[in-house]
Amino acid sequence: MNDLVKKQDVALPALPETVLPAISQLTTSLGIPREMLASDEEIQYAWRDLPRELREIPAILRGELVARMCVAVSTGLFDGAMNYIWNAAILQLRTKVRNFGLAVVAQIKQSDFEEKHLLELQDSRLLELCLKLNIVDEDGFFFLDQCREVRNNFSAAHPTLGKINDREFTTFLNRCIRYALADSSSPKGVDIGAFISAVKGLRFNANQCQIWVQRINETHDAQRQMLVGMVHGIYCDPNTSEPARLNALDLCGGLKDVFTAAIKSDLINRHSEYVAKGEQDKHTASLQFFEKLGLLSLLNESEQHFVFSRSVERLWNVHNGMNNFYNEPPFADRLLELSQQGAIPETVQEQFVQTVLCCRVGNGYGISNAAVPAYDQMIRGFSPREIATMIRSAMVKDNPLGNRLANNASCRRNFKEVLGYIDPASVASGVKADYDKLMR
Repeated sequence: MNDLVKKQDVALPALPETVLPAISQLTTSLGIPREMLASDEEIQYAWRDLPRELREIPAILRGELVARMCVAVSTGLFDGAMNYIWNAAILQLRTKVRNFGLAVVAQIKQSDFEEKHLLELQDSRLLELCLKLNIVDEDGFFFLDQCREVRNNFSAAHPTLGKINDREFTTFLNRCIRYALADSSSPKGVDIGAFISAVKGLRFNANQCQIWVQRINETHDAQRQMLVGMVHGIYCDPNTSEPARLNALDLCGGLKDVFTAAIKSDLINRHSEYVAKGEQDKHTASLQFFEKLGLLSLLNESEQHFVFSRSVERLWNVHNGMNNFYNEPPFADRLLELSQQGAIPETVQEQFVQTVLCCRVGNGYGISNAAVPAYDQMIRGFSPREIATMIRSAMVKDNPLGNRLANNASCRRNFKEVLGYIDPASVASGVKADYDKLMR
């Protein structure tokens, strides 16, 4: 269990007994009703609630504007206090945009964006930019935009439409703190130009890859999605050099555990677009991309069938070719990797089961010893449906497996050995009698 982060309490001094009477004396001397200013009760309640809100502000952000806000609250000038805390929130949002990277913002906006542009942004535009950069989420944007409207109409910054009381001020303060000041950290943007140059450059070393993975993790969701999509495009481009393709895989391999639903959806859409446009080279590369990252389960059943069927067919061709004992292991390992990404499509299960078992029992001359661990692991992972296929295939001669078992004693011995890997509880009732015969 994670330890709760203890926030630092803020102990404000008690309001001096002279402050509240002084306000009454001031209104009397000016000849205006005391009711024109906040009442003593409102001031006391607002002052009482301040520490609870202030402790949410990191100590480094409790600066001059926060101090002025407190002084304004102590005298009931809630409209002035509102203006101070709003300005503090706006300054912090600007700092977060600055930390994100003005050059990166310019790349995203596709227009010049320097310090002067940041300072000239109206508050409403600044909030929209922070939403786009994911510095504030949709809830934060909604409530801060409400605060902006309240500040424009009821604070000391403009002629006011009316007065606000202590509860309204405390709500305003809470939202400014919660959505702008409570968290002093901010995402850092990735320089897209430098990123592309690095990916397309020389082969990454471990430290270089780790740094880029960290930078992408530290940026916001929208830019992360865009960068992953760009990396997928680089990998699928037939003109991309092999080091760049490997760099692309390394990056996505380091990021795939944090792929959001939006990132996965974007990758699937990009893959489907290659199919729709008839870009066969890119489609084939995209299939490899999903295979190598272990993301085959994201593709539709026909795509999965193609990938598995192709891998099974390649293993079968190698098994039946020259020097098969030497050549089989990498193809067996590749099929094992695929089988661990999810269930084998039903349309290729029989082909998969028979190929793996034929390779495992051998061809009369022996078996590929180096490939046996991969075959055994796949057999141990057979689903009940695949186990039933295995048993049925062994009982008839009109298929490759049944034919080998009927005509070769060493194949029968090897088959009985791997049959022992199967848990009897996984054997379907429909093939239980055949299973018992085979185990004798």
